[in-house]
Amino acid sequence: MSFTGWFILFLIIQLIHFLGTWKLYVKAGRKAWEAAVPIYNAIVLLGIVKRPKWWVILLFVPTVNLIMFPVLWIETCRSFGFKSTKDSILAIVTLGFYIFYISYFNTPQYDEKRKLKAPSRAGEWVSSIAFAIVAATIVHNYFIRPYVIPSSSLEKTLLVGDYLFVSKFHYGSRVPMTTVSLPMIHDSIPGLGTKSYVFSDDYKNRKTSFINKLQLPYMRLPGLKKIKRNDIVVFGQPADTLRNMNILTSDRNYYKPIDKKTNLVKRCVGVAGDSLEIKDGYIYINGERTKLPKSAKPQWNHIMYAKKGQNLSLGVVKKRYNVREGQRISDQNGNDCLFLTMTDDEAAALRKNPSVEKVEKMNIPKGQYNKDIFPHNPKYPWSVDNFGPIYIPKKGATVALNAESIPFYKRIIQEYEKNELTYFGDDVYINGKKANSYTFKQDYYWMMGDNRQNSLDARAWGYVPFDHVIGTPVMVWFSYDKDTGKIRWDRMFTTVTNGETKSYFWFGVIAAIGILLFVFMPKKKKAN
Repeated sequence: MSFTGWFILFLIIQLIHFLGTWKLYVKAGRKAWEAAVPIYNAIVLLGIVKRPKWWVILLFVPTVNLIMFPVLWIETCRSFGFKSTKDSILAIVTLGFYIFYISYFNTPQYDEKRKLKAPSRAGEWVSSIAFAIVAATIVHNYFIRPYVIPSSSLEKTLLVGDYLFVSKFHYGSRVPMTTVSLPMIHDSIPGLGTKSYVFSDDYKNRKTSFINKLQLPYMRLPGLKKIKRNDIVVFGQPADTLRNMNILTSDRNYYKPIDKKTNLVKRCVGVAGDSLEIKDGYIYINGERTKLPKSAKPQWNHIMYAKKGQNLSLGVVKKRYNVREGQRISDQNGNDCLFLTMTDDEAAALRKNPSVEKVEKMNIPKGQYNKDIFPHNPKYPWSVDNFGPIYIPKKGATVALNAESIPFYKRIIQEYEKNELTYFGDDVYINGKKANSYTFKQDYYWMMGDNRQNSLDARAWGYVPFDHVIGTPVMVWFSYDKDTGKIRWDRMFTTVTNGETKSYFWFGVIAAIGILLFVFMPKKKKAN
């Protein structure tokens, strides 16, 4: 929905509010017109129900307001004598229209001396939980959110089973776009597997669906910094759909809202405006081989052959050479060997082992078309190890459009920047008009995993738009190795940076104990 549409909806809500509450304003000693003035009416109502006036801010915070509106409905009912559990339930299930019943079909009396304390122990718990959810939702949406590493894409910087705190404010917090959704739950309800938000995924009707029109326009708060080359970034996967997140070659539209796409974490190896090429597994930016930070440990697949009569145990090799991924296999000739994922330094050290015949780095050359490799066009028969060169679009930059370039930019024009696109050879039409060039509306980035041949990344689905960016990891607060069933104590409360990792383990332990004591320690009762 456009800003104009939202403004009209806002005015309709204000009219409903006025019709439902003006009598109650008068009962409370206020003027009827005060119920009709947007924003001011909310401030006045908060005074009537004896709640802090700054709560008015929470009424305009997406997702948080879904909690605050029911709270305000209940508080209004209680302030005029309707305090029972039944009244509270009716206020919620009728979406606040129960207040019309109170105003027009009853003789409510304003309880000026109403006690704010909940009438029952259960009520106290409900109030406490509601405002804990409000506070947590604000932190989750605009400051810090937890995230778990599900795959080995960024081994050895981030490990499978690392639990992260991801900063949203570094690159600017993104305002939630899906307005009707459960707070603090991403795309599906745990244990149920159903959507945690309301959105029509019907391709034919999704643009005209009323509930989809309740989507907020993309907005972002100012950030502390811009994305830099080699930053680790959390983002929504561009190719993600509700039905199949790996459909990469289809031209059809995709169904998930931007803020509900599956979250991924990769390294940003190329920023907007860069020219990128991959040669034999190594990344070149603007013609120069990129220099990775100390914390980055890029890995490739290798085949290790032992000398005749020698038998190197997989477990010994993994432990001695710090190899995290590997298995014993037979090559195409039936020879027994080890398939290992290692850094260049680990492979070099393994080659020096007197029991090793050779260690071959697996490298896929250009020349054989792979439909799974971006831009999914036979004109560009690239591989994960030999790819490009490509241009990474920058906001305000203009590129020529023709049969050669359209495979790279069609998804940007059509999906990310919301244009109607048709093309026949060199003839390109955007929104019904012939175009020989296109100017980008936002920045794009190239995200890849350090585990170079075991990562589903930009080489499969292309550019990541800035509006898909969520934030950057700042700390590992917990780490669990599911293979061994052990907690990685040495990784807990360690920073995630491009420089030297720092541990704040004892600080984290003391802080956790302090929070637990604050929450669960019995409170002293005040004397009457």
